[in-house]
Amino acid sequence: MKSNQRGFTLIELMITVAIVAILASVAYPSYTRHLARAKRAAAEGLMQNVASKQEQYMLNARTYYPPVSGSTTDLSPLGVVVGNEVSTNYTVTVVSDNAATPPSFYVEAVPKTAQASNDSKCGTLRLTNTAAKTASGGSADCW
Repeated sequence: MKSNQRGFTLIELMITVAIVAILASVAYPSYTRHLARAKRAAAEGLMQNVASKQEQYMLNARTYYPPVSGSTTDLSPLGVVVGNEVSTNYTVTVVSDNAATPPSFYVEAVPKTAQASNDSKCGTLRLTNTAAKTASGGSADCW
């Protein structure tokens, strides 16, 4: 008697599961690095927008924002809205020194929560009024 069996054997299923597990272990770290880079790019774009608005503010008010030397996370007077993708992953701060000659400012983005651990090679991003771009993590490819 011949039996007409259909389906997969347990060995075939285990091989398939092992192949999927190997592919997932390679793909997931790459995926998280890509997400961290995308979130960092969003923060960098916001920082460059803030720097542009700072220069415009300087032309109008003869001082950088905030007008009293110090720091702030309130960017609404510059006409900048911090999007949800940036605000959930970074704390963006504007620091100005209007008492200096010439006046100066910098924009800083400090990573929060998972972004801090997923993008530790870059860390805190800083953009100055002289267009100097730095990252506390020391990596050269952060900007």
